[in-house]
Amino acid sequence: MPGTIDDRYFEWLYAKFGAVSNRNPAHSYWNLFRQLYSREFVWFVPNDDNRVEDGKELRRDFIDEQGTDGVDANWLGLGCSVLEMLVALAGRASFETSREPGEWIWQFLNNLNFDEYNDAAWHKYCASRITRALDTFVFRTYSPTGIGGVFPLRAATEDQRKVELWYQMSAYLLENNQY
Repeated sequence: MPGTIDDRYFEWLYAKFGAVSNRNPAHSYWNLFRQLYSREFVWFVPNDDNRVEDGKELRRDFIDEQGTDGVDANWLGLGCSVLEMLVALAGRASFETSREPGEWIWQFLNNLNFDEYNDAAWHKYCASRITRALDTFVFRTYSPTGIGGVFPLRAATEDQRKVELWYQMSAYLLENNQY
């Protein structure tokens, strides 16, 4: 298999929500997803470490599916990327609803205002804009209602910056009649 384990894994993740074979820049998001993959998701709120472990579990799924050529323990022990966390969270959201994980990934990207960053629209300022938005999301400096995060609410009953992602997702699903 050509490419490093990291490249193969990244393509495997991308295939969960996009067509790897479609290299049309107007319909691909390689730059955006590479940036999401290169950014570590760190947790601050208790129990969000579960989202990290869900994301890292994808590596074991990849190895089970693709084999172990080129995999070392250091690669398995790396921190969880934002992309991994979002892909795993999309799987959890899908389990709770009738929507596919790929639909959830695009909903998350829309909520983060990343859906406009296809490869055709990519320019030199995109990376810095995405970095700022990721800082807002990861460091939980978004609004108390979750605007700027993955699960914005119209009528939050508590400060979403202090609520673990699982309960943010539950509130979002309830508010949007997704159950």
